[in-house]
Amino acid sequence: MGIGNVLKRDDGIGVYITNGIKNSERVLSLTVEVSIENYIGKINSLRPDILILVDCVEMKSPPGSCKLLKPEQISDITFNTHNISLKKIADFFPMEVFVLGIQPENIEFGEKISYLVKQVADQIIYMINLQEVQNGY
Repeated sequence: MGIGNVLKRDDGIGVYITNGIKNSERVLSLTVEVSIENYIGKINSLRPDILILVDCVEMKSPPGSCKLLKPEQISDITFNTHNISLKKIADFFPMEVFVLGIQPENIEFGEKISYLVKQVADQIIYMINLQEVQNGY
């Protein structure tokens, strides 16, 4: 699930990634932007085995760094671009939930994603899509 505000540069990285993923029998991407709470029912009706929330996360790491985190590892804050924190939103889902956090470089107003952040996002998209091709999906 791609989360973020595409008008705040790197904050739109979750949206960028999910828009680049090719849906298959095993992988379904959903872009929710800043309104994740509006998709709770839809996601639960799809009944995925695992839900991965893709979003920029301030981790005090170099720009483009990414980590797969459990929701309880995310500090319980609500970012400017989210109506609810990722930690709290995970409580609404019965499946296992992870956060793929990507360290932003710039979240000021603008539409262009920073070079390093986009480079990592492109690698993530490539790996997911390649995995599906190699598995025959």
